[in-house]
This record gives sequence, structure tokens and C-alpha cells, in this order.
Amino acid sequence: MTQPAKRYHPAYIAVELFASLKSQAWFYLFLFLLKANSTAGWVVWGRYALLAATLMSVLFILSKWAFNRYELGVQSIIFKEGMFVKKQKTAAWDRVHSHRSSTTFIHRWFSLTSLTLETGTSGENAEFEFPVITQAEKDRILSHLEDKSAGMEPEDHQPKPERTVHFRATRKDLIKASFTSLSFLAIFPLLSAIYFNLADFFSIEKSAESAWSYLLDHVWILIILFAAAMILSIGIGFIKTTIKYGNYVISDERERIYIEKGIGNEMSFSIAKNKVQAVKVEQTLVKRMFGLVSIKLISAGTSEGEEDISSLYPFMPKHEAYDMLHTILPHYHIQEKMERFPIKVLWLKLLHPYYLTIATLIGLWIFKKEWLWTAAIVFALSVLLRIIDYRFTSYIRHGHTVQIRKGGWLNETFVTHLHRIQQVTVKHSWIQRKFGVATIMFSNRADPAHESLLYGVSKEEAGGFYEWYHGKSVIG
Repeated sequence: MTQPAKRYHPAYIAVELFASLKSQAWFYLFLFLLKANSTAGWVVWGRYALLAATLMSVLFILSKWAFNRYELGVQSIIFKEGMFVKKQKTAAWDRVHSHRSSTTFIHRWFSLTSLTLETGTSGENAEFEFPVITQAEKDRILSHLEDKSAGMEPEDHQPKPERTVHFRATRKDLIKASFTSLSFLAIFPLLSAIYFNLADFFSIEKSAESAWSYLLDHVWILIILFAAAMILSIGIGFIKTTIKYGNYVISDERERIYIEKGIGNEMSFSIAKNKVQAVKVEQTLVKRMFGLVSIKLISAGTSEGEEDISSLYPFMPKHEAYDMLHTILPHYHIQEKMERFPIKVLWLKLLHPYYLTIATLIGLWIFKKEWLWTAAIVFALSVLLRIIDYRFTSYIRHGHTVQIRKGGWLNETFVTHLHRIQQVTVKHSWIQRKFGVATIMFSNRADPAHESLLYGVSKEEAGGFYEWYHGKSVIG
């Protein structure tokens, strides 16, 4: 039975007002504090415009709270929006692939949270958000979702399946994450930004130059200040990492995977195991030095640019991460030994036009002829990047699984299954035909669709891959 339409919690007004004022804070600081004594016309009119924009934001937020409602129907969720132009959106329960929750500092003040349901579609119907609801209301919506997914009526409550915890972040994990993410270096660009912003309004250049000259004459003071800055930076980096990745817990039960993280600003993510479209393993250069990986679950409702809430902890030791992945998703087994491409693929890559070098040459010839020699550096870097790309590119197809690894600075391993691939394209240019190779492109459902491209596959393997995909309907 469809339940009556409900408004969001009244604290929705406070949460949205806080977000609006936060986005406008810099303009208030600039116009009313830094330019407090200014009588320039553009400053005066800017103040009036800012106050008018703030008033409009308040009225807009009040109207959204008053007229936006939602209903939990038997087959779907119904969202009703708009004051003058009415709009109704519907999301079927069985279309919800995953859900995530975020509890910010201001949510916590009112003992509230937010909930986002992700579907397998794209565009405005990709996500359905409950921005401010009580924890009890969130549990009611998720209980309704789980009941519908299991084919039960909401009244037929059954005990929740017990979760198995596979990972819980420790202090050691957070320290390692702090150094690996290089978050402790964030203080230096921050100090630089503060300096240059202050320099725009105050005459501090001469004072800074004299202070720098004094420090150069007293190197021991400079060393102490640098050490103090590093200690402060490491402390800030650890606090920042702890706030973001503290209380990181990965658990699962028979049907779903659960990821929770954050201190203060808490976030959670849950996805049905059968909705995972692919698995992506990422390793930056720093992570490779520490033997760490980030494993991200890709689904039809997960955005590629989304924050790493869908990652199985982004700073986990490689073999520990692989073992946990295989336990949670046995069908996604990462193969370490993969097939490298023959050397002719490297020569083919090196024969490709060097557009960046050509553009650099033309630009320097027109504007800065004395710097033409830097085009040689650009050319050398281009060649080096192509060699690195070839060195780290490998591929394997076994059973119903395909695995691709590529990238030098950011190494990425992508694993998916035959039945998760939506489209396959095989193409080969004239020069590729001369080398007997081709390019394979295939896509998986995500938001937007995840495109995988593999350059330099042998002509025989490209044909075999196409036939392998073409035969999935027969296998299914």
C-alpha cells in the first residue's frame, strides 16, 4: 500500500541555508570585511546584489521544503517537486542498484542523515536523494528497499542477515594512508595561497623579503622553522586523513557489500553483489613503492568521478586486498601474470605523430624562438611516456573473464566478466594492419559508461575476443 506523501525534516531548511552561506562566505568576506571602507560603486552594488542573492536563496530553500515530497509506493518511490511547475519522478524499487549515506557535521547537530539511492540509468533519474531525514526514516526506506528486493511485503519482517567484517582501519593504517596520500604536504600550497591573497591587499612584499634575507643569514633558524612546519604539516595531514578514513569498515553478507567510513562527516555505501559490473585496481607510483592498492567496485549506479566511497579502502596492502576481494566476490580473481605485447607494438606507438611536440614547436617559433630547445624536452618526455605505457600494458582473457592492465604513473587493472560487457568494437587502421594488430574497445554500465580501450592486440586475439563476446548469447 502506498504511504502518504512526506516532507523532508524541517532541519532541511537549516542544512540548505548552511550550504548556501558556505558557498557565499568568500563574497561576504571580500565585500563586507576586506572592502569595508570602500565606497566604490561596484563594491556598493556588489553588496546589494549579494544580499539579494542570499534572500532569493532563502526563499528558494523555503519553497523547496514546502512543496517537495516523496511517497514510498508498492512498486516504486515517487518524488513530487515544484511550486509553479509541478514535476513527478518515479524510481522502481527493483531499479535501485546501490545506496549511499552521508552524515555531515550539521546533520549530526540535528541527529539526522541523508540517503541517496542509485539506479542503473543515467541523467536526472540516475540518483534519488533524501537530503535530510531521520535515522529511523532512513532505516524504514532501506528496510522497504530490502523487502522489495527480496520479493516480500514490508510487513513480512525477517531478521537481518549477519554481516561479516573483513576490514577495520587501525591507527597504523591511517598513518600509512596519511603518508601515501601525501596529505601532509597540503599545508605548503595553503600557506602560499594565504601569502599571495594577503599580498593583494597589504604591502607585505618588502617585509617578506627582509625576513627571508634575515633567515638566509641565520640558517639554523630556517632549519628549525622548516622542521616545525613539517611536524605541523604531518599532524594536520594525519588529522585530515583520520577525519576522512577513520572508522573505515568493510563488511558483507550473502547478498550485499557494505562500506562505512569517516569521523564527524560519516559516509556509508552499500551495493548488491550481483550489481557489480567490474572491478578496478589502481596503484599510483607512491602506492607501488609501499605495496598498496585501491580496489574500486564499478556498478551501473556508481559515478566514475565519485569520491572513493565505493573503494575497498584505498590504501590496503595488495595481497590483503586481493584476498578480501576474492572472499567477497569470488568471481573477480585478479591474475598477477598477464601477457605482455610484442616489441612491434612499441615501435608502432613510437611511430604515432607527436602532436604536442609539433604544437610546442609552432608556439615557440611564433612567440619565443630563443626557447625552441624546450621542444626537444617535450619530445623526449613524449617518447618516455610511450615506452612506459608499453612497459606496463598487459592483457589476459580466461574463461568468462577479461583483465586489462595499463598505465605507468597511475597503473590501472580492470577486471570484468563476459555478461557484464555491453558493447564491443574492434578496429584497425592502415598502419595497424601492416603490423598485424588491432584495437579492442568495450564498455560496461556505469555513470557514465566505463570505456575500456586496448591498443596493440594481435589480429587473431581481436577476432577471438569479438567471437567470444558474440557467443555470449549462446552461452547464456
